[in-house]
Amino acid sequence: MAAPPAPALRITGAAEGTTPPRATGATPEQASAERAEIKRAAQAFEAIMLRQLFASARATDFGGEDVMGGQGMEQFTAMRDEHLADIASQTGAFGLAASIETQLAAMKGMR
Repeated sequence: MAAPPAPALRITGAAEGTTPPRATGATPEQASAERAEIKRAAQAFEAIMLRQLFASARATDFGGEDVMGGQGMEQFTAMRDEHLADIASQTGAFGLAASIETQLAAMKGMR
């Protein structure tokens, strides 16, 4: 017998029927520092996602011979991809970090 389908994943800021937590009692400096921490975390997550995307794209083999291959070139390519992912996440080139930051801030009751 087949297992029942898994319920749809929902990401919310609070338990069912409750209001999300609010950033109450925090000074403006604390709220600003927390928002900056959320932004850094969102950018770091986006960079990780982009590194995985680049690695998957590079793993594609189109059947040609790699003339400039070798272990040194692989290391250089990995370092370049890491740097590109970091820059893209910090500049907002893909927009994923900004979306994550907005969602996390909303979950914490920040605007």
